Amino acid sequence: MASDENKTRIMVALGGNAILKHTEQGTATDQLRNVRLTSKMLVELILDGYQLAITHGNGPQVGDILLKNELAKSSLPPMPLDICSSESQGMIGYMLQQSMYSELHLAGLDSSIATIVTQTVVNSDDPAFTHPSKPVGPFYTAMEASKLRNEKGWTVIDDSGRGFRRVVPSPQPVQILEETAIKTLFDEGIMVVASGGGGVPVVIEEDGSVRGVEGVIDKDRAAVLLAQIISADILLILTDVKNVYVDYNRPNQTPLHNISVEEAKKLAADGQFAEGSMAPKVESAIRFVEEGGKKAIITSIDNARQSLDGKCGTVISKTKLHSW
Repeated sequence: MASDENKTRIMVALGGNAILKHTEQGTATDQLRNVRLTSKMLVELILDGYQLAITHGNGPQVGDILLKNELAKSSLPPMPLDICSSESQGMIGYMLQQSMYSELHLAGLDSSIATIVTQTVVNSDDPAFTHPSKPVGPFYTAMEASKLRNEKGWTVIDDSGRGFRRVVPSPQPVQILEETAIKTLFDEGIMVVASGGGGVPVVIEEDGSVRGVEGVIDKDRAAVLLAQIISADILLILTDVKNVYVDYNRPNQTPLHNISVEEAKKLAADGQFAEGSMAPKVESAIRFVEEGGKKAIITSIDNARQSLDGKCGTVISKTKLHSW
């Protein structure tokens, strides 16, 4: 079942709301319901003739795993963050595989899907390791935070007055170790789920061995590496808003429809996109197009199909493809 080279290849980066909504408790029922709805939308894209690879966020799931570690630490040895990240990849990958199989079967499609637990190489001297910034895990009291700093050497900060949380590095992804497996499967027509949550950050030692490190990689930045591996034509970043906006959450906020890479760069330099939310998405879109991709689209899950038809969403390309 080899891949059809004439099909448009899309790297789909699913935001957290594809798996868990902000208002939900995070039960298995909640998550499977959301993943099933997401899978239905993805199968519609396959029926339209696109070939997909998928990556996804994992923030709430890793947070829950870390909280379970904390609650059970007197009975079971806590696992480090890199192992918790790999655990979440398997869990979410299972839900996607099951849901996609069901939706593909209902659509009369005989397609295969496989999840690859992915290791993402980062540089050990990345500046992020000296400036941890990504909050993870549960909240602590001031006394607990002080103890964790002393006993574990963690960086624990006051998180917007809500309590104290651990922050970890968010280094830049350099390489995906499983790239040969991902490319081989994709070229054979198998839909691949990979690099969930940006992948597990690892460093390569001087002797060539691999070591996991505690950190969080932005999944949209890692999606660019995946897109290059599968020679994607389009990077489709699905989040919880229909468009990217300028002056977001202000009275004069304006949706962006179709912009060039240069326009996107200028808006980013002007501070229009918030760090930790829209900024890495726009940055990833720019990088994807500059490194050979045809276009990147940022939109909501519900509008994915329309955005590929040029009817909505924010499209970033080398030059404006059209305007509406």
